Amino acid sequence: MRGLVPGGGGDLLQTAVAKSNLRGLGDPMLAAVLDAAARLRLPAGAILRSAGEPGPHLELVVEGLLRIFVTARDGRTLTVRYARAGDLLGLVSLFRDDYTMPGSIQAVTDTDILSLRPLTVRRLADTEIEVASVMLAELSERVVAFVGEIPDNMFSSVRQRLVRHLLDLATDRPQGRTLVAKVSQQELADAVGTAREVVVRILRDLRNDELVRTSRDGIVILDPARLDAERSRG
Repeated sequence: MRGLVPGGGGDLLQTAVAKSNLRGLGDPMLAAVLDAAARLRLPAGAILRSAGEPGPHLELVVEGLLRIFVTARDGRTLTVRYARAGDLLGLVSLFRDDYTMPGSIQAVTDTDILSLRPLTVRRLADTEIEVASVMLAELSERVVAFVGEIPDNMFSSVRQRLVRHLLDLATDRPQGRTLVAKVSQQELADAVGTAREVVVRILRDLRNDELVRTSRDGIVILDPARLDAERSRG
């Protein structure tokens, strides 16, 4: 696969492609899909795309963590997806002429992405069954994932959603044997769609239960197994 991506790609890019559904493409077709793709670096907090932005787009996450979120009229936000290395973003936009972003895409950590040429990929999907099959596999995964988010977001308590978010962030980049979620209280509130005061209260309870510890580096996960069990509690 080396040499099929811009500048040879590097190990991180090679790994990201291997994790993605693009791994199902043969070398010649993979080279065509990645033709003229551009490597982009996003600092933590940067917005890749904003809600309401029109037009097709397609990105492969090479390194880092992004979130896709929607915003209510009162300013509260709700994270509907996290994207990590190997994840594709924007594929559905290739197949709808009047597509506009339903939410925004933000880098949670410093993030490296590969921006593909959406019209090139759409043309290949129209003419090459190999590419079409990979696109269908990716779209199917997204549908299943989004349907799975419905009960999590609708029926879970704020505490359960917050715990899930902490574990998602902490397990994305473990610091040795220690799991640390580098996130502020306001960022937690935005991610789970609640007020900062509610997050403060839940974190206090989690500290009292000896599940987490707050520090300058972030929120330290003291007992990942017990904290994970919080997600399934009624």
